[in-house]
Amino acid sequence: MNFLKNICILSLLVVFFSCQKEVSLQLEELPAEEPIVLLPENKLPQVYIQTNGAEIVDEPKVDAQMIISVNDVVDYDGAIGIEIRGSSSQMFPKKQFGLETRDAANEDLNVSLLGFPEEEDWILYAPYSDKSLMRNVLMYDLSRDIDRYASRAKFVEVTINDNYNGVYVLLEKLKRDKNRIDINKLKADENTGEDLTGGYILKVDKAGGMDEMLYTTYNSIPSAYAPTNATNGQTINFLYDTPKEEDITAEQRGYISNYMASFENALAGDNFADPTTGYAAYIDTQSFIEFFLLNELSNNVDGYRLSTWLTKDKNEKLKMGPIWDFNLAFGNVNYCSGNATDVWTYKFNERCSGDFWLIPFWWERLMEDPAFVSELKLRWSELRSGVFSNAAILQKIDTYTEILTLSGGIQNNFERWPVLGEYVWPNNFIGNTYNEEREYLIDWVNDRVAWMDVAIGGL
Repeated sequence: MNFLKNICILSLLVVFFSCQKEVSLQLEELPAEEPIVLLPENKLPQVYIQTNGAEIVDEPKVDAQMIISVNDVVDYDGAIGIEIRGSSSQMFPKKQFGLETRDAANEDLNVSLLGFPEEEDWILYAPYSDKSLMRNVLMYDLSRDIDRYASRAKFVEVTINDNYNGVYVLLEKLKRDKNRIDINKLKADENTGEDLTGGYILKVDKAGGMDEMLYTTYNSIPSAYAPTNATNGQTINFLYDTPKEEDITAEQRGYISNYMASFENALAGDNFADPTTGYAAYIDTQSFIEFFLLNELSNNVDGYRLSTWLTKDKNEKLKMGPIWDFNLAFGNVNYCSGNATDVWTYKFNERCSGDFWLIPFWWERLMEDPAFVSELKLRWSELRSGVFSNAAILQKIDTYTEILTLSGGIQNNFERWPVLGEYVWPNNFIGNTYNEEREYLIDWVNDRVAWMDVAIGGL
């Protein structure tokens, strides 16, 4: 009996050490990972918000305190008003916020945050469906690289009432300001002559408020021209942003409404391409071309029809921009060919004619003008040899990745919001890791610019 017992023990020991050896070999075969050392200088700026128990809601702003630290040194410590912002993004558990910096008396206060020019209005954008975390930052940086103002942007980490809430992007709110949308401030008593000519800010966008589809002559200028391929009687409206609908005077309404009508009439007319009497008399063509290229580069599914800003400065022509809201760009949607690298974004109406928000007829018409197309080709060629080159775009993506990796932001964010490997509306691609999301973005960009080189060359 003892003999059998010893044999059994010996057999178990052999199996045990054999398994240990196999496990050891398997471990040795795994690539060694360098530990990430979180140095103070690598940390993302930290944003701490305390509401003293108040719930942050979508209007009105609630009183709160905010501290921003950079490398563990306080950059801002003061009062704010904060609210949830956004439209479709409000469905996500990770909310984005609009905030105002305030003084001790709770009055709006212009301050500089993270080195940005002083202002009182700010946005904490919350990338959620964009699992690369970087699509908006990439587009805004590219726009500024071609000397088209876009919101300055910096990655931060946000903690609310002692609860970590993930990686955010601090953004400037788009508004008239010498360091943001630098146009003339149109006063209420400027109702005649050249004073009346600017500055105005208009938007092609959802109506906002309780009903995003409610456009009236009070909040917007109706276009006389239906969008191409419209199947449900859709219309185009230009929303008043600055002056606001409640502040703009009757004379100012009349001026900007007539200007938009004159531009559209010229563009729709038989002599639309005439450089003196056609559309070129009303618009800054270069701004339209560069707006076009930024939206096409990213196949921005919302491009031209939502989050589309226009400005009309004093004694100047109508300009497109600044750009805004690219979280659904670069192949991050599964509808209306927003994932495709080989379609024109401006032809959205052909693919999704039933959508409530369609693209104005402008872009189809502009592409019928040989002079516009010629300038478009030239500008694309110039940009592809510089800031739109594959290498330049990849360098930006690499830089953002390094910032987010060394800071621990990627790991922290996806521990808080474990959405890697899960579908989040309206993802086209679902990567199981952050690196897969990043590689998808890189591959998509490479395919897109290669297609655009051929497509623009063949116009």
